[in-house]
Amino acid sequence: MRESLLFVSTRFLFPIDSGGKIRTTQILRGMTGGRFKVRLLSPATPEQVKRHRADLDAVCDEFVSWPQEERGPMFHFTRIRHIFNDLPIPVRTDVSPAALAAVERELAARPSVAVFDFLHAAALMPAHVPCPTVLFTHNVEAEIFARHQRVASNPAMRALWKNQHAKMRSFERRSLPRFDVVVAVSDRDSNVFAKEYGVDGSWVIPTGVDLDYFDYQPPTRDRDIVFCGSMDWLANQEAMTYFMDEIWERIVAQVPDARMTVIGRAPPRSLVERASRRGFAWSFTGFVDDVRPHMHGAAVSVIPLRVGGGTRLKVFESMAMGSPVVSTSIGVEGLELQEGQHYLCADEPQAFANAVVTLLRDARRRIAVAEEARKYVEQRFSYVVAARSFEQACERAMRGARAAAPRHLSMRHPLSSTP
Repeated sequence: MRESLLFVSTRFLFPIDSGGKIRTTQILRGMTGGRFKVRLLSPATPEQVKRHRADLDAVCDEFVSWPQEERGPMFHFTRIRHIFNDLPIPVRTDVSPAALAAVERELAARPSVAVFDFLHAAALMPAHVPCPTVLFTHNVEAEIFARHQRVASNPAMRALWKNQHAKMRSFERRSLPRFDVVVAVSDRDSNVFAKEYGVDGSWVIPTGVDLDYFDYQPPTRDRDIVFCGSMDWLANQEAMTYFMDEIWERIVAQVPDARMTVIGRAPPRSLVERASRRGFAWSFTGFVDDVRPHMHGAAVSVIPLRVGGGTRLKVFESMAMGSPVVSTSIGVEGLELQEGQHYLCADEPQAFANAVVTLLRDARRRIAVAEEARKYVEQRFSYVVAARSFEQACERAMRGARAAAPRHLSMRHPLSSTP
């Protein structure tokens, strides 16, 4: 008989338009038909459920929801009201009475194990839980906030990030030890959890890529540069601003007919208008159902991240599709890659531009990098392998391998702090 697994997500998983959703849905899809009968719980509207019924059936045995709150165009501004809350703004934003009640209801059924997806979901876990628990981390969240603080040029924004970093670090420190098993996406993240929060022995799963879907094509479009990532994520906005302001003109000084395509939902209007005003050969796709037509054949896939955490699925997907990667050190952080063989690395603007130009000009070099990268991904990464590892983490929680973990320690209710 299959064990019951409750999987709690603070966001509806479809459409799959972010790295976190990609990782989560790949894990769930890989677990389908396995040891666990998966009951997925998330916010949703009836329209979303109807539209994505087939998608939901592919990743879970049962889907249940709480009402999806409306988030209007001013959402990113109005949520600043939570700045005086003890919880970080993005965490407090994900907490609602409906969400808390739904989690309590599902836990009362005593599933064999409960998984909470992303650190934010920990705010929905009650003080006393009747089953083993797993936290699926995708990043070291406090680290992302610290990096935003470091690169912010506006003093007010730097102060805001400092405030939020302190709160996120506090929330992360008190949340992780509550779980029987903490799943990390890299050895590096696991080491940070041990050093910073005393969480020893977190379970590290490999990054998984759907190699059939992300098929290989050689990089023949010798003037095309791409970036792929959700553009409503601040780390990606910062990366593209940095690339536009500090790197792009250094590239076109050497390759005047270079072209740039930014692939991802919700690009900020200010960034789109700035590229147009400066006469740059940039295009922004916005949300696309399929990134492959835009990625296939591109000479270079740039990852100029200076803020971020976890592992970057965009790195492996670019490698799988045959688009050679040029990245900062942060962009490939936590990944076991050989610089110069699987990708090119540069942390300073001129060095980054030179690496891009090298691949634009040298077809033999970019094809060699593309082929080595694809071969490496084929040998090391598969979403099925990642899913099996995740199942083992859940089994470990059920066996009570971390029975001494303070799962029943009282944690102040998320809504009890100042609104």
